[in-house]
Amino acid sequence: HPFEWKPPLTNVSTSTDVGIIDGLSGLNRSVDEYPVEAISKRFRYDTALVSTLKDMEEDILEGLKSQDLEEYLSGPFTVVVKESCDGMGDVSEKHGGGPAVPEKAVRFSYTIMTISVANGSGSVRIFEEAKPNSELCCKPLCLMLADESDHETLTAILSPLIAERETMKSSELMLEIGGILRSFKFIFRGTGYDEKLVREVEGLEASGSVYICTLCDATRLEASQNLVFHSITRSHSENLQRYETWRANPYHESVDELRDRVKGVSAKPFIETLPSIDALHCDIGNAAEFYRIFQLEIGEVYKNSNATREERKKWQTILDKHLRKKMNLKPIMRMNGNFARKLMSKETVEAVCELVQCEERQEALKELMDLYLKMKPVWR
Repeated sequence: HPFEWKPPLTNVSTSTDVGIIDGLSGLNRSVDEYPVEAISKRFRYDTALVSTLKDMEEDILEGLKSQDLEEYLSGPFTVVVKESCDGMGDVSEKHGGGPAVPEKAVRFSYTIMTISVANGSGSVRIFEEAKPNSELCCKPLCLMLADESDHETLTAILSPLIAERETMKSSELMLEIGGILRSFKFIFRGTGYDEKLVREVEGLEASGSVYICTLCDATRLEASQNLVFHSITRSHSENLQRYETWRANPYHESVDELRDRVKGVSAKPFIETLPSIDALHCDIGNAAEFYRIFQLEIGEVYKNSNATREERKKWQTILDKHLRKKMNLKPIMRMNGNFARKLMSKETVEAVCELVQCEERQEALKELMDLYLKMKPVWR
């Protein structure tokens, strides 16, 4: 498809064929440490977006029609793109003589979330992805055989892609849709990253850090003392400034003082993310809390708050045995999605209530679970 950027994109790979290109295309590299042909394949970001928009031609025209807008509107259309990146775990060849590459893979993909068009003083949404979490609308952009924890390889492979993204933010795409040249602006939102990757690409310390939050500067201690008032204070630009402070140490502080000043930012942030919590982790976080509440209710902690560790362990064992017998829920080391979904049900709370003596507390537990199940559609 012929297309043009105004102003033209700078810093992008010169491979313009809309096909799979060498993943490191656009990266100036001096040393070839890996068989690069084997390590990464990607599309050029802008050509991938053009291709996606051309695939959505009918949706766009249909959207204009359904909103009673002129079909020959030239724009500007605003496209919101959700970006996701995640490690894909072990993809080793079980047997075979391929090139020696790391046995893990990382995939960077994007989804077109909404398209709106300027109309009068406001804007009208002409397309909205109905199932934004479905793999059907999630377009792979780059696949690399690398470990997501291997910072150097990850930055080397993703940097050309991020350079393309940065330059697209300040340019307009001219593309023919329905036989008419129209202009498109892109807004990128990096919400599809898990906490591990957010920490890595935003230059934060790993998950075990005392700075437990990717959204604010709270330490573990501060967070445990304040369970209510938090606001999002971290940002990509602030992380970049803090990295500069960490690097230059302008106030000649000791390592501990410096670390406190930059709140744990000690590597250069290279991808702008918008950390958010996904439905799965909502489920997991809530279920973990309920699992704890069930134990405390079995042990009647409201009567005696200074129970020993052994007693608390005993309550957990009682709960686990009962859940196994009644709900066929096997005890697990770490809360996961399936366990969370099974635990958070009316049947489970009724089973747990058999272990709770006080009827008033039983009612309260049932009411709490009922409230939870009513709220669940908010994030599911």
